[in-house]
Amino acid sequence: MRAVRLHEHGGPEVLRYDEVPVPEPGPGEVLVRVQAVGVNPPDWYLRDGLTDVPGSESTVSLPVIPGTDVSGVVEGVAVDVDGLAVGDEVFGLLRFPSFDGSAYAEYVAAPASDLACKPAGIDHVHAAGAPMAGLTAWQFLIELGHDHPSPFQKAPHRPTALDADATVLINGAAGGVGHFALQLAKWKGAHVIAVASGAHESFLRELGADQFIDYTKSRPEDLVHDVDLVLDTVGGPDSSRFLRTLKRGGSQFPVFPGDFDEEETAKLGVTVSTAQVRSNGAQLAELGRLLDAGTVRVAIDSTFALAEARAAHERAARGHIQGKIVLTVA
Repeated sequence: MRAVRLHEHGGPEVLRYDEVPVPEPGPGEVLVRVQAVGVNPPDWYLRDGLTDVPGSESTVSLPVIPGTDVSGVVEGVAVDVDGLAVGDEVFGLLRFPSFDGSAYAEYVAAPASDLACKPAGIDHVHAAGAPMAGLTAWQFLIELGHDHPSPFQKAPHRPTALDADATVLINGAAGGVGHFALQLAKWKGAHVIAVASGAHESFLRELGADQFIDYTKSRPEDLVHDVDLVLDTVGGPDSSRFLRTLKRGGSQFPVFPGDFDEEETAKLGVTVSTAQVRSNGAQLAELGRLLDAGTVRVAIDSTFALAEARAAHERAARGHIQGKIVLTVA
């Protein structure tokens, strides 16, 4: 089979399209003939040289096949797997947190517990764009779904109850996690303020944003106050500025853990909490039902053939992504 591998770390140019053996599914696994692969930040972190995912005991040895998000068709099933059969269409986030997903390939051996049946109402490209970004939004906002200790904080992450009385600000609302989070918050009835560049305003209003702030023209912390929850999908050293938008008792959820002053948060009477997304086939099945019903949709920024993984990573490096980048497998 063909697969994209890293033989060294570096820029997009180090992604190589190789011939490799078809993997053999082990206990609890199925063999998936891949139709599409989602491109995610951990893919380029690995490419750039990160070899350990926080919270994971696995380490990377080169060459390695990157990728975690797949949609495809079951080609083989281990004898101990129930509930999946040859011919089933599935999608999933594979073996995260780790760099062992090996998704940039024509075939992948996937833990059955990481998979869910692909929603019949969407194609493989859109299904491949859902797992990591959709589960991140789900585990931050709806249900964590596991009791693994966090590598980022001592206390377990606890989502905030979202309903018609809640106001949620989402920074980076047009990106992969952000556009899922916006839709899930609206599904729960919340009032959503979307922060992104002006080019994304019509897109985000179509997804249900009640208010839009163009960060290139205005600072959200100058315009918004008494928010119940901030989900910051961008992060960086300025993330703490969003604390000023919260009401007392409010929470900020940084998707990328940042530096927050405990004295400042205590004085403001707010909470900062983060989580680490983990593979979860059962939660993905719940998200899949929303995708099938059209309650939530996957936006696709661009698609590239598997052999063009370098171009996909170059697109990611340019930023201002609207939704997801996906690799297609012929």
